[in-house]
Amino acid sequence: MVQGAPSYLTRLDCPECDQSFDADELHSYCQDCASPLLARYDLDGIRENLAPDRIKDRPRGMWRWSELLPVRGSNFRATLGEGDTPLLSADRLGAALGLQHLSIKDEGSNPTGTFKDRGLALAVARAFELGVREFVIPTAGNAGGALAAYAEVAAFGADLRLVDGLIDEAGRQGAQEASRGGWFDVSTLKEPYRLEGKKTMGLEIAEAFDYRLPDVIIYPTGGGTGLIGMWKAFQELETLGWIGPQRPRMVSVQADGCAPIVKAFEAGEEWVEVWPNAQTHAAGLRVPKPFADRLIMRALYDSRGAAVAVSEAEIRQASKDLSQMEGVFAAPEGAATLAAARTLAAEGWLSPEDQVVLFNTGSGLKYV
Repeated sequence: MVQGAPSYLTRLDCPECDQSFDADELHSYCQDCASPLLARYDLDGIRENLAPDRIKDRPRGMWRWSELLPVRGSNFRATLGEGDTPLLSADRLGAALGLQHLSIKDEGSNPTGTFKDRGLALAVARAFELGVREFVIPTAGNAGGALAAYAEVAAFGADLRLVDGLIDEAGRQGAQEASRGGWFDVSTLKEPYRLEGKKTMGLEIAEAFDYRLPDVIIYPTGGGTGLIGMWKAFQELETLGWIGPQRPRMVSVQADGCAPIVKAFEAGEEWVEVWPNAQTHAAGLRVPKPFADRLIMRALYDSRGAAVAVSEAEIRQASKDLSQMEGVFAAPEGAATLAAARTLAAEGWLSPEDQVVLFNTGSGLKYV
């Protein structure tokens, strides 16, 4: 367990109808709006009592940011060493793409090999604090592995049920089982706290750039929790006075066999339609319709960002390039960000002087 400062959590809000919910009761999402709930904090109190240097001096890991995370009791802050993943300079790839400041945030060093550990560590810790003892999750693999690790650390086991279909069908069946069995559903953004774990990626990026955010963040987007979480982190940091109003242009990357966000972005829509017959070997991108589509689209539009679809061949080539040129064995989802950067650089959307961060969301070892 991790000691640390108390949480400044105050409430949960629906971003659609502005309805507030008691943060010390167990909630899933706003049933009226079918919208995720967002955790809110006493940011004025944090500003008066905390400075960035104090965060930097704490033991490494996600829980350094405890004031901005929702778990109140330090005895519930279980950790396997998640967070504080490296930000790597990608000089060779940058030179090949004509980019002078290209970096890779490599999430493959998390305990189960992917960024899913951040969200599930937080979701399980907070749910356990609120009395939950049984969980259910639809997964293509990585999220389920992370849930098993954090919910059953001693046994590292889980009841696995295979579904004939994609993750949306797994979600439907999981919701049915949760209703029947009294399990807590920790599906992407259908509870408030996985988002808070993913938010720490944005906090770490801000710290790494000395609280002067990069120009562009290129992020592989299935459910979109990390993209929304980072956007939320930047809003909170500005309120704290730790950063200014400047934001990175957020780029959502999808596979061309499952690109509902790209389609909506190109049409200027705020809602995403279900992508039929979704297909890609990048399993984390095989999400026919993200639950939090409105929040994803707002982050893209508000940041003057972009949405890019890349082919299976481009993903595979990018995976080879990351390995051979930078020594990063990336998950295909992470490799997709390099493929997108190549497209955006060729089109001139990225300038040579831009500070660009690619997110590799997991280790390629998970896909061998």
